[in-house]
Amino acid sequence: MNKYDVIVVGAGHAGVEAASAAARMGANTLLFVIKMESIARMSCNPTIGGPAKGHLAREIDALGGLIGMAADATGIQFRMLNRKKGPAVWAPRCQNDRGLYTRFMTAELENTPNLLIIESIIDDIIVAKNMVTGVRSHLGEEYLAPRVIITAGTFLRGRVFVGDVSYSAGRAGEPSADKLSLSLEKLGLHLARFKTGTPPRIDIRTADISCMELQPGDENPTGFSYYRDIELKNLVDCYLTWTNPTTHQIISGNLDKSSLYGGFISGTGPRYCPSIEDKIVKFSTKEHHHVFIEPEGLYTYEAYVNGVSNSLPPHIQEKMIASITGLENARIMRYGYAIEYDYVIPDSLTPTMETKNVKGLYLAGQINGTSGYEEAAAQGIAAGINAVLSLDKKAAVIFDRSQSYLGVLLDDLVTKGTNEPYRLFTSRSEYRLFLRQDNADERLMPLGYKLGLVSDVRWQKYLQVQKVIETEMDFLAKHNTTLTEGLTESTRLINILKRPQMEFHDLTKYGYNIPENVTPDIANRILLKVKYAGYFKRQLGDIERFNRMEQAELSVDIDYMQIKSIAWEAREKLNRIKPLSIGQAARIPGVNITDINALIIFLKKLKKEI
Repeated sequence: MNKYDVIVVGAGHAGVEAASAAARMGANTLLFVIKMESIARMSCNPTIGGPAKGHLAREIDALGGLIGMAADATGIQFRMLNRKKGPAVWAPRCQNDRGLYTRFMTAELENTPNLLIIESIIDDIIVAKNMVTGVRSHLGEEYLAPRVIITAGTFLRGRVFVGDVSYSAGRAGEPSADKLSLSLEKLGLHLARFKTGTPPRIDIRTADISCMELQPGDENPTGFSYYRDIELKNLVDCYLTWTNPTTHQIISGNLDKSSLYGGFISGTGPRYCPSIEDKIVKFSTKEHHHVFIEPEGLYTYEAYVNGVSNSLPPHIQEKMIASITGLENARIMRYGYAIEYDYVIPDSLTPTMETKNVKGLYLAGQINGTSGYEEAAAQGIAAGINAVLSLDKKAAVIFDRSQSYLGVLLDDLVTKGTNEPYRLFTSRSEYRLFLRQDNADERLMPLGYKLGLVSDVRWQKYLQVQKVIETEMDFLAKHNTTLTEGLTESTRLINILKRPQMEFHDLTKYGYNIPENVTPDIANRILLKVKYAGYFKRQLGDIERFNRMEQAELSVDIDYMQIKSIAWEAREKLNRIKPLSIGQAARIPGVNITDINALIIFLKKLKKEI
C-alpha cells in the first residue's frame, strides 16, 4: 500500500529540507519530484548566502539541515561580505558548482533512511473532513499520509516569458503543475500571481575579462556548516563590469518588446532583485549598473551574468550583452526569461507552516510568496519538523523572531504577509546584533540536537567549543596584564580587549598566551562578546520585554469581531490572522497600540468572568 507518515511534494530547496528533516526524525517519508535530475536545482544564480541569507543558511545548518553542508562541499569561491561594517551584518556568501550541488543533495537524500523519492507530477490533494489524507498523481495513483507538505516553488501554473513568446513551464525545460493550483483553490486557499526572472548565461571564453574588475575569494574562506570539517577552497574568480548609456538606450528603446513592460505579465515582481528593465525605468538617472560575471561550475564554461535579469526577445538580449564592457564578443548560451506563477497568500498559514483551512497540510518555500533558496530551505525545515512533531502529538516549534532570522521570516509571512516576492534582510530584524551569523550554533544547535537532527559527533564538538569560550572568557576576566610599554599599571586582560582598535591577537603583547584550541573563529567570538557586551545587555533587555508579550497567549477561538472597543479594520485583520500571542497581534499591520490596549482590557475582563 502507498501509505506514509509524511508526503513532500516538490524537491527544491524547501522540499529537500522538509523531507530530510522528517525522515531523520523517524517519519516514513515520500518525496515527489517532477524530474529526478532537478533535485535542489539552483534555478537562478548558483550561490548561497549574502546579507541575512547567509545568516539563515547557518541557522538551518545549526538545526541539522542540508543547505550549509551542500554549500561548503560544492563551493568554488567564498567571501565574507560587509567586513567594513558592524558584525551584525557580516554575511558569508559562496559561489557554487551548479551541477555538483544538485548531485550532492541527491546523494544525501538517497542515502537517508525512511525516505523514498518518486518522479511524478501531483495533481490533487486528498482531503476528508478538513483533514489531509494524501495526494493523487497525474497518473491517477493515490498516495496516503496524514501529513502533506507542498513545496511547489514556481511550478503552480508557471508560465515562462521571453519577449512576446510565452509557454507553460515551472522553469525553462520543465513542466508546470497546473492542476495542483486548482486543488489548492478548492480547499479555500487564496492564490495570487508573482513573477521573477533570470539573466542570460554566456560562454566565459568569449568574454574579455582583462578589462573587468577582479573579484577574488577571501584568503581565509568562511563557510556555512558548523563542525563538519569540510575543507573550503577558492577555485574560481568572479569579475565585475558595468552597463553604460548605450546599454540603457538599447533596453529603453525596446521596452515595448519586453514581456514585463509589453503588458504580457500581470504578476508582481521582486523589488530587491529587479529586472534590468525595471532598473532602467525606475533609476533612469543612473548611468551604469553593476554586472557580475560568475562561473557556473568547474566543468563548464557557462557563466551567470548577474545584474541583467530580463524578459527581452533573444536578439535584443544579444545587443544588450554586446554593449557591456568586456562582453562585446560574448556568446549567449542560455537566454534570460521571466516566469509568472501562483503563490498562496501566506496569512492562511500558522507559524508552523500548517494551513488554517486543512489540518495536516503544510506549505513551504516560494509557494508562500518568498524568493531565494535560503528562505525556501528555512520554511522547509520548519514545516518538516512541525509535521513530525504534530504526528507524535508533541508541542510545535514556534521559531522566535528574537532568537533567529528563521523566526523573523516565518513571523513576517504569517503576520504581515507580503505584496511582492519576499526577501529577508538584516534590517527586518529588531535584534540583529544578537542574531549574528557567527553564533547561529549557540542559538539553535541545542534545539537541533534535541530534535535528533544534529549528530552526537557534531554536538560534542559544539560543547567543546562552548567550553573553550567559557574558559578563556573567565581567564581574561580574572587575570591581569603584564606591565608593558603604554601601561602605567596592570589591568584585567578583558579591559584591554574592550579598547577600540584592539584585536584578539594583540593580547599577546600584554602577557596573554593564546592556547592552541582557540581557533580564529573562537577568537572572533570572544572578541565580539567582550567588545559588544554593553550593547548585548541592552538588546537582551529588549528581548525579555518582547518575550513577555509573546508569552501572553491568545486563543484561536476568540471572535475579534465581537470586541467593539477594537477598530473595525483591526478586528477584521485579527480575525483573519488569529494571532497566537499579544506580541504577534501587535505586529499585524493595521493593528495599533489603542487596539492592543483594548484587547488586553477585554482579556482581563474575560478572565475575571471566568
